Amino acid sequence: MQFGPTPLEDAQGAVLAHTLRLPGKVLKKGTVLDAEAIAALRAAGRREVIAARLESGDVPENEAAHRIGEALMGPLLARSRAATGRVNLLADAAGLLVVNEALVNRLNALDESLTLATLPSHSPVSAREMLATVKVIPFAVPGGVLQVAEAMARSGQALSIHPFRPLKVGLVLTELPGLKESVMEGAVEATEARIAGLAGQLLPPERCRHEEAAIADALNRLKRAGAEMLLTAGASAVVDRRDVGPAAIVRAGGRIEHFGMPVDPGNLLCLGRIGDIPALVLPGCARSPKLNGFDWVLQRLFAGLPVGGREIAAMGVGGLLKEIEARPLPREAAPRNAPTGAAPRRPRQVAALVLAAGRSRRMAPLNKLLVPDSKGVPMVARVVANALESRARPVIVVTGYERERVEDALAGRPVLLAQTEDYAEGLSASLKAGLSALPPEVEGVLVCLGDMPLVTGPMLDRLLAAFDPEEGRAIVMPTFRGKQGNPMLWSREFLPEMMQITGDVGARHLAGKYADRVVEVEMADDAVLRDFDTTDALRLNPEFAGRR
Repeated sequence: MQFGPTPLEDAQGAVLAHTLRLPGKVLKKGTVLDAEAIAALRAAGRREVIAARLESGDVPENEAAHRIGEALMGPLLARSRAATGRVNLLADAAGLLVVNEALVNRLNALDESLTLATLPSHSPVSAREMLATVKVIPFAVPGGVLQVAEAMARSGQALSIHPFRPLKVGLVLTELPGLKESVMEGAVEATEARIAGLAGQLLPPERCRHEEAAIADALNRLKRAGAEMLLTAGASAVVDRRDVGPAAIVRAGGRIEHFGMPVDPGNLLCLGRIGDIPALVLPGCARSPKLNGFDWVLQRLFAGLPVGGREIAAMGVGGLLKEIEARPLPREAAPRNAPTGAAPRRPRQVAALVLAAGRSRRMAPLNKLLVPDSKGVPMVARVVANALESRARPVIVVTGYERERVEDALAGRPVLLAQTEDYAEGLSASLKAGLSALPPEVEGVLVCLGDMPLVTGPMLDRLLAAFDPEEGRAIVMPTFRGKQGNPMLWSREFLPEMMQITGDVGARHLAGKYADRVVEVEMADDAVLRDFDTTDALRLNPEFAGRR
């Protein structure tokens, strides 16, 4: 591939290296220059452009990314379409991601034109979650390099998903005099939440004295009840493999395989088995919902992966978990102003703007925003509740048509209200009214549509997490299986142009103009594609069907 300044007479078929804004026309980075584009460049007074010219055997970036993505495919994996030299690999089921780190490293060392970035190995993932991204760095890859990379990718499974199994889990809670009931309840609550999050079922817990024989009897009762995994949460922490909890496993006919782990919090975990059933004595930190070493072991067991002394001993790298960063070291004796390394970056302040001023012409005589769901919650109130569930602040709602009724539906919610008298002019009037109400300190705005009630707070937070204008992620767009959806997040730098929009349109066309500033975030379901602007759309959704 040749790259650099290219005279226009040699530029037809070349790939434009940088976005160019010409009078009345924008040529985006990556455009393959045709006769029309070259004529526009000449008319603008350009004599040359910075461009890439493919040579014999070169493979264009999107084709190369597609081929590498195909070579990496395996069971329970999916991929996005290739765009801007990138293909994302996705999970087709919830489970534990295992990464062949050696193979990924070999691929990344092959040639600087090809890169593969993945989540950490043994990450729990949900269905449709992004696992990895293939990115072709230049505009083309030498054909010989690509063939070697494809062969390498097919030589082993770089990414594999191990689905979580719906296991039945038994829990023994031991008691000592003076132990608060709230401690027992907290242990059950935290354990049940963990098990449910892995598609499992917690059997009714057994409570007994903190004694070896009593615990062994409780374990055997749970085993007879069908438990496929046994957990013991002791009233007192286990401190030795011969302590009460581990001894009870042995007394129940089992064995201890490993005591302790190089993960903090989670050091005092004891792993055993009774026959083929895993039996664990939990560390005290397992009473908390925060991530700890027990989570790592539990996830692997639910995914059907081997867990023994060797696997636990290998957990030390990365085993200093984030939740303990604030602990004073050494414990209470550490000075409060001791340096702790680089300060965490302040989360960017992003406002949520809910557009709720429209006339619902396609659903007349109904006002779609006031149609209740199956729980009686008006559509606009549900959209606002989702926005309030996210990290976006403030939440601003633009009203117009039937303003009093819409605002009554939102009574008591901590939102700011902006009104537009020009709602009949279309979407742009609502957008501009909301943008005018933004506080000066916000760095971005999440534009939410009042007729998209299925977009949840966690979905909005995924968009916020991707937002970083300094890294080029100034426009964040949700997608589902490659289709672009809403809401979109915009950096403040685009507000002047957004304020110039007229008619019944939003700002989406700006994403095409500034394609090099857009990042797409793949979502787990199609909520980001589904609006409710017709009676048919209501009828087809069980949460709103029959509520008209």
